[in-house]
Amino acid sequence: MKFKFNVLFVLILAFAKANSQQTVVIDTTEVESLDEIVVTGQYNPQSIKKSVYNVRVIKAEQIKQIAAVNVADLLNFNLNLNVTPSASTGRSTVSFFGLDARYFNVLIDNVPIVSDNGVGSNIDLTQINLDDVERIEIVEGSMGVQYGANAVSGVLNIITKKSDKNKWRINLSLQEETVSDEYAWFDEGRHVQGATISHNINDNWYASVGVTRNDFAGFFNNKKGRDYFENDGLRGYEWLPKEQITSNALLGYNNGKHKFFYKFEYFDETINFFNSTVRSNFNSQNSTINPSATDRIYKTSRIFNHLNGSGTFDSGLRYSVSLSYQEQKRRLNEFNYFILTRERTAEIDEVNQSGKFFYSKGTLGNLFKTDRFNAQVGYEITLQEGFDREAAGENILNPKTRNINDFAGFISSEIGLSDNLTVRPGIRFIYNSQFDKKAVYELTARQLFEKGFELRANVGTSYRVPDFTELYYYFVDANHDVQGNENLKPEEGLTTFLSLKKKTWFDNSLIRLENSVKLTYIDLSDRIELSIVNTNPLQYRYVNIDSYRFIGLTNTNSLKLKNWSTSLNATVFGISRELASEDNASDDYLYQFQLNASLNYRYPKWDTVFSLLVNYNGRQQDFRVTGSDSDGNSTFSKIETDAYSWLDASIRKSFLSDQLEATVGARNLFDITRVDTNYTSSGGAHNTATNSILLGYGRSFYLKLLYKLNF
Repeated sequence: MKFKFNVLFVLILAFAKANSQQTVVIDTTEVESLDEIVVTGQYNPQSIKKSVYNVRVIKAEQIKQIAAVNVADLLNFNLNLNVTPSASTGRSTVSFFGLDARYFNVLIDNVPIVSDNGVGSNIDLTQINLDDVERIEIVEGSMGVQYGANAVSGVLNIITKKSDKNKWRINLSLQEETVSDEYAWFDEGRHVQGATISHNINDNWYASVGVTRNDFAGFFNNKKGRDYFENDGLRGYEWLPKEQITSNALLGYNNGKHKFFYKFEYFDETINFFNSTVRSNFNSQNSTINPSATDRIYKTSRIFNHLNGSGTFDSGLRYSVSLSYQEQKRRLNEFNYFILTRERTAEIDEVNQSGKFFYSKGTLGNLFKTDRFNAQVGYEITLQEGFDREAAGENILNPKTRNINDFAGFISSEIGLSDNLTVRPGIRFIYNSQFDKKAVYELTARQLFEKGFELRANVGTSYRVPDFTELYYYFVDANHDVQGNENLKPEEGLTTFLSLKKKTWFDNSLIRLENSVKLTYIDLSDRIELSIVNTNPLQYRYVNIDSYRFIGLTNTNSLKLKNWSTSLNATVFGISRELASEDNASDDYLYQFQLNASLNYRYPKWDTVFSLLVNYNGRQQDFRVTGSDSDGNSTFSKIETDAYSWLDASIRKSFLSDQLEATVGARNLFDITRVDTNYTSSGGAHNTATNSILLGYGRSFYLKLLYKLNF
């Protein structure tokens, strides 16, 4: 089947070339606009310079340059953003300012995404395809007033394409990639195919459809795959194989003053788990074996619907309304697999996790608009229904469906205290069916100075609601007693952010220099931890006992000089944790250093772009429980994780008057797989000792072909 898919796309590419028409040549060397438009958290789409928030923008050009297929491929080279992959589950989540994915909201066109682990937060980034993405906006700092729960450290908003300058646009893509040194048409490597068709029906209506298949065949490393039947722990894969298919459709209307669009997306994922424990099933009568193992197939499906309307009335009032219904199911197919005969017995196929999500958000802006004053009011409604069979414990055969509903109203204003100083205060009132009523606050300011200096400050409160596991987990048997806690309260967060940016232009804007210094402080109280609540018998519960503090200093520098662009960025941050229930716990700050750099060169004569990206993650430290004292209290020791670096390189070239685009590149050139975690930080990034973290599958190479037919 994989071979047929790849051959089919090669034939489609050849057919499209044979039947293509001449298209207009676009000058790709044109100097890009220095006034990027952003929408996340804004009353109206406006330039980054005018935004009161500090917004990072990842453009479609950057996505293309590294041939990123999903969001997880893209974020490795952003400071304070760390992607954490899991070889055993196939998931990749993001941490921001040291806080994990539960404190960071991921949105598509300002709508939070449902997943098998939450809504908006704790999203598996490998499940978000990038084929129809125009840009990604990352807002740093608390966004509780605008986006509610779990926006403690910031938000990531994926802006999809909703227009095209061509009457018709047809994109066909084929990407082949090694997984370390493993590659084959059928059973090894990564194989991606995509197709998109968009059409401007008339001056007002636009439509597009697309489909992408991403087949990751797994990473064997020293494992032996599905058909291996020795019981020596080598059966299966180190990274699980998975196949994802994403299809989407969009219909949009724009008459200049009012815009409407409806977006539909269907996502399907299959992950195969092959158990390393093999039963020989020895038959003593005829001295034969019929080896078997308990294997699993996880199938996830997601439906995403989004209807949005926005525009401006004659009075100047600007409105935006979004309605979204999403549904996600994760099925577990578990069976006894006989390896030699490939038969299945004792098969179970059931929905393991299910979530339904209705969402609506509306804003009305430009209230009482003057040159000095603007205001916005809004509402947000979130209705969630779902269950998690894995967390249901003794009720696993009949898991209880839970409902959590959230209703919020918010108001904020932008006040121009002078031509260059703008402040934005805001407040959100929340009613939640599970938790007490609450309010969150925000005060953001932007000051523009002479000679290109921009100062931004943000102080805001936000909160994180407990997830399904923390509330309802139940696992009790003769040896274990671990339970959730329905009486948990949300974690309270306070975020302070200060940024000073300087832009300098030389030689009629052909040379651009940008420097910034950012200071971030996050204080999180009532943090939820799994804690011992009884020693005899031993019982664990999720309780609000922890506090968390983060302080970080970040410096970014970028330079654009004709066809060259380069950046050098560094951050140092410290994290302090306080466990109120542990007498021996330390709340000392533990510090880490990160650095990243990029170098890009466009050679117009060849219509070619060369790119180099490097990321350095310094030694990490943490306190872990390593024993107990004479009174039975836990004792803690400092655990260290070795430093490591990530290096990617690529070359992208256009052919046939920009109709055909080829990108060749390498990921993880330093060949990182595991990073040691121990007391003395000995060894290296390639050590395969058991006390190590699996971060990657080694050095990989890729080729991507993109055919563009525009007319």
